[in-house]
Amino acid sequence: MTTPEPDSLDRLSHSELIGLVRELIGEVKRVAAENEKLNSSLAKLKVEHQAVKDELARLKRLPPRPPQKPSGMDKATDRSGPKGGGKNDEPTRRRGSTLDKLKIDETVVVRAAAPAGSRHKGYEEIVIQDLALQPKVTRYRRERWETPDGRTVIADLDPGIVGGYGPNLHRFVLMLHFQGQVTCERIVALLDGMGVLISKRQVVRLLTVKLETFRTEDAQVLNAGLTSAPYVTVDDTGARHAGKAAYTTQIGSDRFTAFRTGPAKSRQAFLARLCGTTAFYVINDAALEYMKGRNLPQTVIDKLACHAAHTFASSEDWARHLDALGLTDLKVTPDPVQIASEGALWGAIHHQRLLQDTVIVSDDAGQFRVGEHGLCWVHAERLVHKLIPANDKQRNAIEVTRRMIWWFYGSLKDYKQAPSEEQAQVLRARFNRIFKRRTGYATLDRLLKRLFQRKDELLRVLDRPEIPLNTNASENDIRAFVTKRKISGGTVSDKGRDARDVMIGLSKTCLKLKVAFYHYLGSRLGISGPQIPPLASLVRPAPA
Repeated sequence: MTTPEPDSLDRLSHSELIGLVRELIGEVKRVAAENEKLNSSLAKLKVEHQAVKDELARLKRLPPRPPQKPSGMDKATDRSGPKGGGKNDEPTRRRGSTLDKLKIDETVVVRAAAPAGSRHKGYEEIVIQDLALQPKVTRYRRERWETPDGRTVIADLDPGIVGGYGPNLHRFVLMLHFQGQVTCERIVALLDGMGVLISKRQVVRLLTVKLETFRTEDAQVLNAGLTSAPYVTVDDTGARHAGKAAYTTQIGSDRFTAFRTGPAKSRQAFLARLCGTTAFYVINDAALEYMKGRNLPQTVIDKLACHAAHTFASSEDWARHLDALGLTDLKVTPDPVQIASEGALWGAIHHQRLLQDTVIVSDDAGQFRVGEHGLCWVHAERLVHKLIPANDKQRNAIEVTRRMIWWFYGSLKDYKQAPSEEQAQVLRARFNRIFKRRTGYATLDRLLKRLFQRKDELLRVLDRPEIPLNTNASENDIRAFVTKRKISGGTVSDKGRDARDVMIGLSKTCLKLKVAFYHYLGSRLGISGPQIPPLASLVRPAPA
């Protein structure tokens, strides 16, 4: 556009001036749009630049920068408010005595040096707790007999003894490593200082021996949770195994936690972990419906449905079946092998009657979008919180949007306490008003539009008030796993990987069931004391 000289503006007619102004307005809008694009590109470059700086700091072994400050939406919308402090707050209830939980082993009377003529006024009691840790060394003399046929018979040892170490020391090592997050080297140093002769190799053996018992119970816990829980929250994190990158998936509810580690975190891998330790493949109505929902061609679905074989016990059998049907040779989108495998695993989940009425709540990672799915509100709001505004107008748009989301999130919390159909309709209408708004900040508007498209998953709580609004419980569970990874690094053997997943999962399950992990280990290792029933029976809710 050629801008006229200032002197020539006086000679322009009224209509020409209007046309010129319109051209200038269009030019300003074009410049503003280009400026917004440049600001968006600059923000992305800043993020990439910071990622490069973080990687450089990691290679130089410098301390990492602090993570982004959380938005605080969940705590800010808690109706209970901060505890104590204001004069209008209700008085805080004092904690009652917990001494009734203790068993008094010994009573000691302490005499006082009172002068002559004093009157005895009873006793002032105080309960002292102490702990005595000292090694106990026992020599076992096992009888040996020779039978008439020349065989040698030797008396059996207590089954709790492992490689020269008793069950109490075995329990102590498991507690230190999996619940206390103590490394093998420090366990060796601690026991050595107490007078126990033990090596790192022997400690590692104690961590992985009798693993099959715990692995079986862990699988039963996962099965019980997926069968009976109204919801599960899921998350994943990176891991190292055998010198390669791996991924650990957390699956849990308010009554159980399970961890599974594998080389991939795809949807197929997630479905295989839901199936259990021995994933198998089933072609049934649920599998065929899944394939239709993923746009698999009807001709491929008919091939799978019309074949006589519908159940496959292993991934090798399933791969041979797909190859026989000619699916592995098809180079089309979507990949028929991938979709068919996911569908067959989903069919196996339904065949085992898992996740029948269970909502999967996730942070919107694609691999978790299966079945009845709900989204985490904290992660949804975090997308708005992470936007980088370029000017005051954009900054104000973000602030207003966040306040509206916080207000709506607080209303959802209230709804969970007293759900009703009328209130659900009001909240749906309010959701539309919030996420259909147009703020003038293009990036924010695109984000709101994308969140509006996930309306059903974000408002799943209106139909199922018992499900949580966030995945904070999963992040809390997986934090213990991340701490273990930071302290001990990765695993080398499959036994070590399974021991880590199983034992951390069982310790978290015990915590949720209010069962002392110490007593649980003692019960499974045959140590006298409280006997803990199978955890799977505690995970399933008691019949009404």
